[in-house]
Order: sequence, then structure tokens, then C-alpha cells
Amino acid sequence: MPSLSNISVIVPTFNRGPSLQRLLASLDSLELPDLVHAEVIIVDNGSTDNTGEILIQEKRRENRFRFTVLKEETKGKSSAVNCGISSSQGEILILVDDDVVLHPKWLVKHMECYHTTDFDAVQGRILPGVDPEGRPADPGRLREYNIPIVDHGDEVKEIRGLLATNISFKREVFEKVGFYDPRLGVGASGFGEDTEYSMRIRKAGFKIGYTPHAVVYHELDPRRYGREYNRMAEYRKGLSRNIYRQDPILFRVIPDLVANCLRYGLYRLLGKSQKAYRTEGRIMKCWGYLVGKIHRPKFVDSSSEN
Repeated sequence: MPSLSNISVIVPTFNRGPSLQRLLASLDSLELPDLVHAEVIIVDNGSTDNTGEILIQEKRRENRFRFTVLKEETKGKSSAVNCGISSSQGEILILVDDDVVLHPKWLVKHMECYHTTDFDAVQGRILPGVDPEGRPADPGRLREYNIPIVDHGDEVKEIRGLLATNISFKREVFEKVGFYDPRLGVGASGFGEDTEYSMRIRKAGFKIGYTPHAVVYHELDPRRYGREYNRMAEYRKGLSRNIYRQDPILFRVIPDLVANCLRYGLYRLLGKSQKAYRTEGRIMKCWGYLVGKIHRPKFVDSSSEN
């Protein structure tokens, strides 16, 4: 049986130099058992900021990990992830975004989950971090930050889907399921790559689990705050969804759209702003799906959306 102590950490990145520096600093603080062999693969997806300089400096310094920098010219997070997977050697592949900070036990807890459960893929916990000024999130306004938050509670459990801001899976999953769909995700359709990949994982007979102990903290970016970004993001999720799903328009999509419009009006009347905010996003997702079915859009670069 292949060793589950052979780990590849894959980080796709695009034009997030300061965020990448914070991630790299948190890698230095990770607990790393003596018998674990870990490599870190950073895939630069065509950055034009100071990302290249940061990575050159990182390669020059002494590092606990085998550190590799790759370049992927095809735009899109999925293409960058696929590039990293192609070059990886680990039996456990960990995908993490470039705008998070890792808890010191993050790597150990991903590994631990494979030794104590029968999961083939694992979703880690994603919690809100701080903004560029070091200010934490307001717990009463978490939705308005428009960051991915994954918190299924304090127990390890089986779940249905992954969000690749903080996930891992066995190499045998990739060998059977294949690469990410390059039509989906940031830099392409905008979203949907993780949902589609999770569907293929389940269809192949693998189990997806959640561990609350492998924690990352997602940075707060003021450019993502508020209704405008939320509307745009949910609309693009709908556009992306029509690439890999065939939801019945007359019997599901349109009824959902109408029901959410009614709920939105009710929540506004009752002053329930957070529920109205969430429901407005659902309306835009339904609308995006309908637009995508009526005429297939030519997706523009969405690299700044994730």
C-alpha cells in the first residue's frame, strides 16, 4: 500500500503577492512530523504583480519542504491546479488557495483524517481571517464579506461536496476521476469546478469527509464586500452550473426563481437584511443559469473573483 505520509501541497496563484507572502509565512509555522515527506508546488497562472519576485526569493532560502514553482499560461484556476497535480509526487494531494493563512496543525490534521477514517477525500474547515489592516470579521455580517466559509461543526463526518480552498484527496482518487474541468472556475466560467469534481468523486464510489481540525483562515478583501459583488458572484455560479448540470427549467429553475423573488420581498418588508442578502444571491444564481441555457456565454477572465 502506498505511504500516506508522502504529501503534495498545491497552491494555484494569480496576482496576489501580499496574500501569497502571508500563506508562505504560515507554511513555515506548520508542524511537520519527521517521517513525513512533503513538497509544496506553487503554480503561477500568469501573474503580472510581484508574485514572480516573491517566488524567486522563496526558492533561494532554506526550506523544510521540497519547493517547486511552475508556470501555467492557460488562464484559469482549474488549469493551474491540473498543472500542479501533473507534477506532484505525493500519495495525498492537498489543494489550498493563495489567500488563506494555515493553522500550525493544518497539515498534520489532514493526514490524521486518512489514518483514522475511511475517507478518500477530505474537506478542511475554512474560517474568516482578518482584513489588510488586521481587523477581524464582524460575526453578524459574515455573508457580506463574500468569502468561502466551511464550518460543518466540531465533529468529523461524511459530506457530499468539496471547496478547494482547503481540501485533500488520495492519489487514487485523481487516477480514477481525472483532472479538473478547465472550463470551470476562476479565470474561466468563474465558479463550479469543485462542485463538478465532487460529483465525479462520488460517482466513482469514493467517500468525502470533513474534518474541523484542518483549519485555514480566509483573508477579508474589501473589494469583495457587499451586494454588488454578491450579485455578480452568484450570477456567475448560475452560468457555470449550466455547464455541468441539467436542471429542469420549467419544474425546478423557474419555480425556484419565483419563490426566491417572493421570499426576497418578504424579507425586505420584515427588515431581515441577512436573509434578504442570501435570497438575492439565489435569485441571481437562478437567473444566471437561465441565461446560460438560453445562449451559451463566452466567458471572460474572472481571475479576480475568488
